Amino acid sequence: MSGGTTGRPAPVRDPWRVLINAAQVPESGLHREIEADEAARRAMAEIAGLRELISAHAAFDIMPKRDGSYHVTGNVQGRVGQTCVVTLDPIENDIDEPIDVMFAPPEQIPQMADLVDDAEDSDDETPDPPEPIVNGFIDIGRLATDALFLGIDPYPRKPDAVFEQPVEAPDPEDHPFAALKALKGKTDGKKPKGG
Repeated sequence: MSGGTTGRPAPVRDPWRVLINAAQVPESGLHREIEADEAARRAMAEIAGLRELISAHAAFDIMPKRDGSYHVTGNVQGRVGQTCVVTLDPIENDIDEPIDVMFAPPEQIPQMADLVDDAEDSDDETPDPPEPIVNGFIDIGRLATDALFLGIDPYPRKPDAVFEQPVEAPDPEDHPFAALKALKGKTDGKKPKGG
């Protein structure tokens, strides 16, 4: 399968997939730690426009709720290779993003989304609407990928890099009245017609 006219394969939509069967999560909860392999990191780096994704690791705690939803908490850590926007030098940045998401069966999502909408009207912190449990599975790999992407600095710069605009000497002819001065110079010494 090709990705258009470049002849390169199209990027994988979900390169880091780790599925958890929601029905098999015990009442006491489930702890999972995952590590992205080289192929997943390479695909994720391409999707995110990174020079490279050096590492990606995530830890999750999945707790079932009585209403059939699941509370997923944890964090994702990674090290990304980017290019400094000031010096264009290669740099590396660390990412450490918290994760706190609810998952629910698709049929419960409209009702839970209404509760979120109602909460927006109050002064309390508004929770995010739940993510759907797809075909009975929670994809913690995709969850980790999304959190990792959110943590990427879109304008990475080296700690000592300072953008300095080039200083140019002001041109004496470059001011608002330069055109009038030039026009005045053309009319000096000429007598108006009819006078």
